[in-house]
Amino acid sequence: MSTQHTPNKSDSSDVASETPPRHLQDTPTPPETGDDCHTHGYVQDKKKYLARLRRIEGQTRGIHRMIDEDQYCIDILTQISAVNSALENVALALLEDHLSHCVTHAAEEGGTVAEEKLAEAAKAIRRLVKS
Repeated sequence: MSTQHTPNKSDSSDVASETPPRHLQDTPTPPETGDDCHTHGYVQDKKKYLARLRRIEGQTRGIHRMIDEDQYCIDILTQISAVNSALENVALALLEDHLSHCVTHAAEEGGTVAEEKLAEAAKAIRRLVKS
C-alpha cells in the first residue's frame, strides 16, 4: 500500500538552505560573476565533447549488455579499458582547455584570483593522476 505525499507549508522550505549532495560540495569555483565575457574554455569544442561522451555512453551500455549476455570476461575487461581510456582522454582535453583558457585568464588578472585558479587546477590534476 503506497501513500501519496501532499505538500504542505513546511515542505516549501528554501532549497538553497539544504546541504548539497556530496559530489557537489567540492565543486570548482565558478567564473567571476562580474566578468560577462568569461566563458569556459571548452565551449568552442562543446559539440565535440558531447559527441565523445555519447560514444562513451554507448560503450558503457555495450558493457552492460555484454555482462547481461554472459560474454567472456577478458572481452568485457577490454571494453572497460577502452571506456576508461576514452574518459581519460576527455578529462585531459578538458584540463588542457581549462589551463589554456581559464587559468591563463586568471593569471592575467593576477592576485588571489590567479592563486585560487592555480590551486584549483593543481587539485584537478592530482585527482586525475590518482584515478
